[in-house]
Amino acid sequence: MLDREACIVLNMISGVGYVKYTALCDEFGSPAGVFRRSARELMHVPGIGETLAVKIAEFDWEGELARELELADKAGVRVITLFDEAYPAVLRNLYDPPLCLYVRGRLPEFPEYAVAVVGSRRMSDYGARMTRQITAEAVAAGYTVVSGLAYGVDTVAHGMTVEQGGCTVAVLGGGLMRIHPQENVPLARRIVEAGGAVISEFPMNFPVSRTSFPRRNRIVAGLARLTIVTEAGIGSGALITARLALDNGRDVFAVPGHADNPQAQGCHQLIKEGAAGLIENFSDVLNAIGVGFGYLPGLAPGGAANEDAVPYDSSSVGDLPPEAREIWKLLDGRELSLDLLAEETGRETGALLSTLMMLEMKLLVEHGSDMVYRRIPRRP
Repeated sequence: MLDREACIVLNMISGVGYVKYTALCDEFGSPAGVFRRSARELMHVPGIGETLAVKIAEFDWEGELARELELADKAGVRVITLFDEAYPAVLRNLYDPPLCLYVRGRLPEFPEYAVAVVGSRRMSDYGARMTRQITAEAVAAGYTVVSGLAYGVDTVAHGMTVEQGGCTVAVLGGGLMRIHPQENVPLARRIVEAGGAVISEFPMNFPVSRTSFPRRNRIVAGLARLTIVTEAGIGSGALITARLALDNGRDVFAVPGHADNPQAQGCHQLIKEGAAGLIENFSDVLNAIGVGFGYLPGLAPGGAANEDAVPYDSSSVGDLPPEAREIWKLLDGRELSLDLLAEETGRETGALLSTLMMLEMKLLVEHGSDMVYRRIPRRP
């Protein structure tokens, strides 16, 4: 067994994180050395204990490793370990870096030009508008956008980046065969097709759980030099990401909202505590870190869409999924806000935004600064 293979296997064993991995390697010289030891020897390592020692000693590592690598290969997924040069250097400095990264797509090198855009799953129209604006400006400035592929802000940030021709990396809270929410499976595919990546530290079929999201958040915060919270309530997981970013010496910024909006209270708290800089646009971020605003070719200031874009024939909607066709029909001769669409469809805002983003990227639907959605007229 090679050390990188042993690293993958240890990552597959529930209860073995970086701290216990390090303790085991310190005791037995290498990851591979761990699997040459008995349960009795393993349990004497600080922090391991009898239960985990037995689990490691009895683990069918040959069979499980072969099955895991076969799953990854069939899904077009690379497994990068701490032993590989492709492992992002920015993650090695974390207190508990992931042992492995499962990667579908192209993982950028993560120099200083990466920004995490995070926030509430249940965002307001204002939160959606500010997320779109700031993300578009970040893409125009040449930044890779990192987020967590959840409903709400994450969905808008990833979708807007793809729409503007930028690179985005989605970090999952479960295995790559367990994309959550399911509504974002098409978005995950578009991220990869656009030159970005969908990644996870978890084994291929690892289920999403409450405890997996904070672990996901530390990777989101660790990959990016900057973290921006566009809208978040007091209980939002985005605040965990912001705290983790601060703990790792990253810059954090937050967008203020209405004083009476509960969804803005998390951002306000970060700002009042001095944990985050107050921003209204991405130019504020660049000014704060002392960088000029340089736009990418083909994008106007503020992330305006490329003028050469040509709408699809809007009568060609037969290949749309049912939820997208429903929205398309509702917008026949009407202009509807996100809130009204949620009311008429009975769907959650996050799920709606994912569908609307798909329609926008197909150039079938558009919205203005007021976040009111309308059909794009048919081309002649």
